[in-house]
Amino acid sequence: MDRDLGVDYVEGVVCSEEDIKENEMKQFDLTDAGKVLLVRQNGKLSALGTKCTHYGAPLASGALSNGRLRCQWHGACFNLTTGDIEDFPGLDSLPCYQVSVEAGQVKVRAKRTELETNKRVKEMAKRDPNNVKTFVIVGAGPSGVTCAQTLREEGFTGRIVVISKETVLPYDRIKVNKAMDSELEKILLRKQEFYDDNDIEVMLDVEATKLDTKDQAVSCSNGYIIKYDKIYVATGSKARKHNCPGADLPNVVTIRDYVDAQYIVGNISKQSHIVVLGVSFIGLEAAAWCAGKVARVTVVGRGSVPLEPVFGREVGARIMQMFREKGVQFAMNSGIERCLEENGKLCSVQLTDGQIIRADLCIMGVGSTLYTDFMKGSGVELNPDGSVDTDLFLEANVQNVYVGGDIANAPVYSIGLDRATIGHFGLAQYHGRIAALNMSGKRTQLKAVPYFWTVLFGKSFRYAGHGRAHEIRIIGSLPDLKFIAYHFDESGKVIGVCSCQRDPVVSQFAELQAQGKTLRKEDLEEDPLAWTATVTCQKK
Repeated sequence: MDRDLGVDYVEGVVCSEEDIKENEMKQFDLTDAGKVLLVRQNGKLSALGTKCTHYGAPLASGALSNGRLRCQWHGACFNLTTGDIEDFPGLDSLPCYQVSVEAGQVKVRAKRTELETNKRVKEMAKRDPNNVKTFVIVGAGPSGVTCAQTLREEGFTGRIVVISKETVLPYDRIKVNKAMDSELEKILLRKQEFYDDNDIEVMLDVEATKLDTKDQAVSCSNGYIIKYDKIYVATGSKARKHNCPGADLPNVVTIRDYVDAQYIVGNISKQSHIVVLGVSFIGLEAAAWCAGKVARVTVVGRGSVPLEPVFGREVGARIMQMFREKGVQFAMNSGIERCLEENGKLCSVQLTDGQIIRADLCIMGVGSTLYTDFMKGSGVELNPDGSVDTDLFLEANVQNVYVGGDIANAPVYSIGLDRATIGHFGLAQYHGRIAALNMSGKRTQLKAVPYFWTVLFGKSFRYAGHGRAHEIRIIGSLPDLKFIAYHFDESGKVIGVCSCQRDPVVSQFAELQAQGKTLRKEDLEEDPLAWTATVTCQKK
């Protein structure tokens, strides 16, 4: 150990040079102080933190690509040379340690604190009172927070104002569905100190009510009118209820934010009968969380199996079987006709076929509407669904207005830059980063590759790609939930890959798409995994 300007460093030999081969990643001990991830690519050695900064996945099992490493759990990407986070989810970068080779021995030098935390926050610019520019961010979800942080990372020294309609600091919204009883303090994206230290103003419990692009001002529900030089709008979406009689009863709820989750947790017991309307991710994640904690969970949905539009019929049927094994009931090819009351409270629901099911609480996960009404009449063109078309730099049709997250109908690199509106957590963060780069004058084009996941009864299903499959080929064992599903379009091109317990194949496919490469049905004939070796091959 030595000291440099008051910082404790640890230095030691971690392995022999011959212990790590080209395009290989291995974890080694650095004395007794911690572990490092050693990577060799193009003959160069890099030493990084060992765990993904999002939720701690061991990166030695991740997907190694050209110059970066993608987490096998949720798709976050880190630069091999710097450790910087380049794709999401997550906010922190990886520590990147000094590497040297002496007499065939690989030596690593690292800050002790970084070995302990396995995280690194990039250096932030300080607020300059003489810089009169104001950048406003409307929406404090993952996209807005990432934008604010990236602006400071990229050297913006002006005023940053984040407008949030919620009453609490920005948090990991994914936990709302997957773990409703999460403590708020543990799922905050950043603590208050972060915003204070970096002079980022967060206005809580405030909504944007009007956008004036001529005067470059945004009106707020608290009476403020804020002038901006540039504005980033990432207001996200609002969960909607099914329009049926009784939908306004007290215990008929949606689940979108932390308050919704807390209401559900506070209004169920072991005697409760729960009805969930909707068989996409929100509905199923809510049903999975409730199962085992209440007397009965019934899922009502259209179609014959859940998640068929995304995962296909076979995988959807296997997921439904898993739910049934956990005691969850299904009423498929159905819907709710009305919610029935007793003494002013929900008591049951009547299905479209006339069946009546007891319900002490009904959770509706049937879609959402976009928070963009405040932009009507602003000059920003809204699509019929409320989304906003953007260019490759996330700028709307009006100068100095940038749009991202759920509301952005933005170009998607992996589908030939066709526009799409995609509500994924990681993509929203990526939009926030790209918007910030462009707002700070560093012209950067989108290279979006959609990646999402769901966790149901402890099983993680991952998917990279976009589009409705014409054909799906399953490799492995669907009964054992250890499989890869290739999604083909009509021409035989692979447009998506889904997996369960077959990491890091989905992350490898995401990297293949990020490289602009194409995978086709004929590429899978002899060996359905041979293509994974091309992910680390250098471009010619």
